[in-house]
Amino acid sequence: METFAERLKGLRKEKKWTQTQMAEYLQCSLRAYQYYESATHYPEIPDLMKLADFFGVSTDYLLGRSEER
Repeated sequence: METFAERLKGLRKEKKWTQTQMAEYLQCSLRAYQYYESATHYPEIPDLMKLADFFGVSTDYLLGRSEER
């Protein structure tokens, strides 16, 4: 099963967005977003929900707890 970092990176690439664009969308620093994709840090719940809404998936899918988007 994929990890949060793998899912996040894969979904971002599906949308053809850059890490910089994602950081701007989340209103965080580029470095903070890069930490999410490297599994060094994880977003707070409001940002997790924002990401799930943006990608049109459930938070469980994003977190790797479900295979159903």
